[in-house]
Amino acid sequence: MFDLIVRRAHLAGKQEIQDIACRAGRIVEVAPSIVGEAAREIDACGYLVTPPFVDSHFHMDATLALLGQSRRNESGTLLEGIALWGDLKPLQTPEGIRERSLQLLNWSIARGVLAIRTHVDICDPQLTAVEVLLEVREQMRPYVDIQLVAFPQDGYLRDPDARVQMARALDMGVDVVGGIPHFERTMAQGAESVQLLCELAVERGLPIDMHCDESDDPLSRHVETLASETIRLGLQGRVTASHLTSMHAMDNYYVSKLLPLMAEAQLNAVCNPLVNMMLQGRHDSYPKRRGLMRVKEMLEAGINVSLGHDDVLDPWYPLGSHDMLEVVHMGVHALHMSGTAEMEALFDAVTYNAAQTMGLDGYGLEPGCHADMVILQAANQIEAIRLRAARLFVIRRGEVIAETPAVKSHVVLDGPGQDIDFTC
Repeated sequence: MFDLIVRRAHLAGKQEIQDIACRAGRIVEVAPSIVGEAAREIDACGYLVTPPFVDSHFHMDATLALLGQSRRNESGTLLEGIALWGDLKPLQTPEGIRERSLQLLNWSIARGVLAIRTHVDICDPQLTAVEVLLEVREQMRPYVDIQLVAFPQDGYLRDPDARVQMARALDMGVDVVGGIPHFERTMAQGAESVQLLCELAVERGLPIDMHCDESDDPLSRHVETLASETIRLGLQGRVTASHLTSMHAMDNYYVSKLLPLMAEAQLNAVCNPLVNMMLQGRHDSYPKRRGLMRVKEMLEAGINVSLGHDDVLDPWYPLGSHDMLEVVHMGVHALHMSGTAEMEALFDAVTYNAAQTMGLDGYGLEPGCHADMVILQAANQIEAIRLRAARLFVIRRGEVIAETPAVKSHVVLDGPGQDIDFTC
């Protein structure tokens, strides 16, 4: 007897339709035809079944902060966004942060996002957002895995209190050491912050995820220091470099040296196509740079690359619904990755690659993995990207936690319209 069987599932990479049997929150069998009964059976109708979506870069403390606010980031720049957040941050209340975070997570779960790494600003003397998001992490643990990154938004060295605040946040239970070297006052201080934060991560036994080189400046090269420190301290595989937008402005010769160094350090990298397409290149006239990391070349170099949503309705991004298929859709266009294998690689960038970035255990659709999955109303990954397919069922530990009605098409064929139901 199983708790759940998902029948007639299309799994990426498998030619035959598969059944997936689950018991006690784990996948116990995957086969073309599973004999047995279950407390619940779901017919996937040959649609794509995937592990849950993973957002490896987000800012939950600021999410939805623009709701009810008349002020906006009118220039669309990163620096105005930081300044706007500096004005809004003192106005945040624990109740407001909690309410906005839970509202966002309702959207996330409905869209099949069951793991999120969120940066939380620690440059607040009260650490209000840290305290609230630690509580939200525990409250929502049955539904979604949340990792918190201690993020010194105002600079680890630039803010005189950031070192003490960082230590306090980590003592409270924040999971990951963060940084923002390109926002320090000088390149030298940026490099120094990278060194200090990497040493802190070693001391604490924690992974690292730094906002790095989120700039159009081709001389912003802190990822080089991050890779070097990773190798020096033996942190390979535990370090993530997020954004890396200056890479779009770097010359090819320098990048040809940088990518092997990043690969040697086994850095994870997170590209945020929606937000960085919005923020970067704002000082250009024409031609205008896209301002994204070189995802295609990085994947070819063996670097683990994932895609993040980054922001939703906050000082840096006035749109968004936390749909990772929308992130992939933008990535296909902005990264010039429209080949079949390239689009499938970008789908992996919000599933398997992102899970690797977060270090998630038990992720996947193999026996022994957590019984976490999403049934999409699409035949394959590319159709899912094209349609931003409906998430018909979202399953967590073998239990359905969200359902969406199947989309129907209304057509006219030589007379009255008729509904064509594509569900089964």
